[in-house]
Formats: sequence, structure tokens, C-alpha cells
Amino acid sequence: KVEDVRVSHRLTSSPSCIVLNEHDMALYMQHLLKQAGHAMPSTKPVLEVNPSHPLLARMEAETDDERFAEWASVLLDQAILAEGGQLEDPAGFVHRLNKLMLAMG
Repeated sequence: KVEDVRVSHRLTSSPSCIVLNEHDMALYMQHLLKQAGHAMPSTKPVLEVNPSHPLLARMEAETDDERFAEWASVLLDQAILAEGGQLEDPAGFVHRLNKLMLAMG
């Protein structure tokens, strides 16, 4: 889903963000053009993560591979939403988020 995952040195309060390549169109603009019926070339953004955010610390401590993958998916989906993008599977995002919150109990 992403071209690369990098440590960010500019994020302070967010756990992650999406960074597009220099020539890529903003996620929201890509969505608008797709809705209008225009063919869009496939682009893969870079996911930047904030290593000092508590969510990343929680992920680092996670020993269950499946749960780690769910955390990673939620982290990516949150970054896409924060950028104004649209999720491919909003119901899946909600399901993963609910499952992770219940497991925190």
C-alpha cells in the first residue's frame, strides 16, 4: 500500500503522516478526479512515523504478529484520513479499530 515507511523528524503530536512524491497529486484531488471518471495512475505514498508517539511504542511492544498488522493498518488509515484521503475499506478500518480498542481493556 505504501512505497516506504520512514521515521519522521518533523511530527510532534501525530503518530504518522502520508507524504506524496513531488509530482503526485494530493490524495483528495485524486479522489475527486476518480469520482469524475478520470483514470488516475497508481501512486504509492510514503508513510512517515513518529517514533516518540505512544502509539508507536505500543506497536513496538506488540508480540502478536496479527495484532501488529492491525495496528499498522490503522496507523496508515489514520494518516490517509488526516491528509483528506478516502479509505478503500472504511468498514474494515472501523472493525480493526474497534477490535484493537476492545483488546486494550
